[in-house]
Amino acid sequence: MIKLITSDVDGTLVKDSSPEIYPEMIDMIKKLRQQDIIFCIATGRQVSSVKRMFSEVADDLIIMADNGAHIQCREKDIHVAKMNPDYIEELVTDLRAFDDCEILCEAPGLSYLESKNQDYIDFIQNQYRFDIKLVDDVLKEAKDIIKISIFRRPSIRSIGEDILIPKWKDRLKVTMAGEDWVDFMDTSVDKGNSLKFVQEFYGITPEETMVFGDNNNDIGMLKRAAESYAVSTAPDIVKASANHICPPWMEKGVYQVLKETFG
Repeated sequence: MIKLITSDVDGTLVKDSSPEIYPEMIDMIKKLRQQDIIFCIATGRQVSSVKRMFSEVADDLIIMADNGAHIQCREKDIHVAKMNPDYIEELVTDLRAFDDCEILCEAPGLSYLESKNQDYIDFIQNQYRFDIKLVDDVLKEAKDIIKISIFRRPSIRSIGEDILIPKWKDRLKVTMAGEDWVDFMDTSVDKGNSLKFVQEFYGITPEETMVFGDNNNDIGMLKRAAESYAVSTAPDIVKASANHICPPWMEKGVYQVLKETFG
């Protein structure tokens, strides 16, 4: 019997950076809560973004934001994992050297941006719906950093997989978070570790857990659930970590599985 359902957002429930969730999914979350099934959002997004996206049911969610670095339920912080300050200056200096890229430094519920690119600022503020603070220098003004990200379109995968992940993987948790983002966090941070924390808190086993994901940063939590689903558009390494494949976000695949399973 499933007691806990956890889903990624971007690339799994919706198109990357979508500001809204479709109404059927909101109704499904309400139905699941009526059946005493816990619903958890596990995302690289900021907690404020998730609350806006799921405003109608936000108080019924456990939110594992920033890939699990910030766990919150009903406005209460359950867990916050700050980055090791010894690495922040070197990392930001590294990231600034890449052309046509943008940097985001994340504190619990607040993003620091030093960008002068108004299109990028609007993208973060209006698409992701993050709470932001514009600063001249994130190294001087950002506080309580839990995640640092680098962004580039149409893709940053080659930089991430060939350069940044090999260089930093022994000091920080580094992962692709979609095609456009590489995320850096404390080594303790992983969606799988955060899901384990939630499971143990509620006394729920992996056999009682269902998970949905689409990218490398979802692999840890896919391995924490017997009923694990990768969307069909996921990279092969992600599909290999899941026990099932479901339709992609454009076919509302997560909703399809939930409707078929829970009515």
